[in-house]
Amino acid sequence: MAVINRIAGFADEMTAWRRHLHAHPEIGFDCHETAAFVVERLQEFGIEKIETGIAESGVVAVIEGQGDGPCIGLRADMDALPMEEVTGLDYASKMPGKMHACGHDGHTTMLLAAAKYLAETRNFAGKVVLIFQPAEEGPGGGRVMVEEGVLSRHAVDQVYALHTLPGAPEGTFETTPGPIMAAVDSLHVDVIGQGGHGAFPHETRDPVIAAVAIVQAIQTIVTRNRNPLDDLVISVTQIHTGSADNIIPESAYINATIRTFSPEVQAMVHRRLREVADGTAAAHGVRAEVRIDLGYPATLNDGEKTSFAADVAREVVGADAVIADRTREMGAEDFSYMLQERPGCYLFLGQGEGPGLHHPGFNFNDAVAPVGASFFARLVERAQPMSGAN
Repeated sequence: MAVINRIAGFADEMTAWRRHLHAHPEIGFDCHETAAFVVERLQEFGIEKIETGIAESGVVAVIEGQGDGPCIGLRADMDALPMEEVTGLDYASKMPGKMHACGHDGHTTMLLAAAKYLAETRNFAGKVVLIFQPAEEGPGGGRVMVEEGVLSRHAVDQVYALHTLPGAPEGTFETTPGPIMAAVDSLHVDVIGQGGHGAFPHETRDPVIAAVAIVQAIQTIVTRNRNPLDDLVISVTQIHTGSADNIIPESAYINATIRTFSPEVQAMVHRRLREVADGTAAAHGVRAEVRIDLGYPATLNDGEKTSFAADVAREVVGADAVIADRTREMGAEDFSYMLQERPGCYLFLGQGEGPGLHHPGFNFNDAVAPVGASFFARLVERAQPMSGAN
């Protein structure tokens, strides 16, 4: 089996949907126009059970199959990024400072296409729950949708999601059992000193020197406190302080991102960050106020569901085009909240060469949309076959 013929037949329609979404990006939880577009398409497909306003602008639709059976959930994220587009495309973003630079326009399109096919054929038992989610890029629409009962209310048994992957060969799939993406937390340190004249540093308690020392000391957590076999990234990404060359400021601010897979490593890092910041600050006669914001947990694929999803992907694109043991990565994804609640699998779909994710020149490859949609559709048919079907 390859790309489903019926889905390939409305590839042009999919391209039109995707390019409309690309030209009209929305960010965070404010995806109301995108949601309205999704609802309009779902209604055109004859889908009647549609819920709106979940996690502010999320959409959930239910397609009933033929006969009793379990319930599978398919998720697509809808939100864009707060950045300027530089592609020069005729369907480039019309919204200043907003851009679909992570392929969520393509994700939404692929799930819509699968919905159209599944609503036409109903070649499955039980039901399918289509989850169109806002705020994946932050602050976590997936968590809110789980908290608002999307999975429990519809008795979803398993969940799946796709993400485009630039740089991987067009139309290939990559996934792995267990951890596939990292947990992400944010470190905030305010270093409080005593400012004064730059010509008389002995009369001050300099937060700048202390902040620099804290940043340097943080790196020892990775090199000296971590087992080399455990993955860990701590990247300091911001230092803000000062206003003039002759003023020692009162305070300095440090920001960092923390990426882990193991809860034990995560706990160790949080503890050591506080110890390093407090101790280094004290050594410099200043004070450190440390805050660690918990972000998305690690994305953990279920082993059995991952094996199943890889088999379905092989049906669609062939065995040579599926990598089922890819190396896990330090990016993060809020589909992790759904995988905490239900077994399932997160997969990447190769889209060929071009600018990477979150790049101002990125553009989703429309040629792979029928591949992703066919995967979603066949996943449902294989997971929930009608009586007598295979």
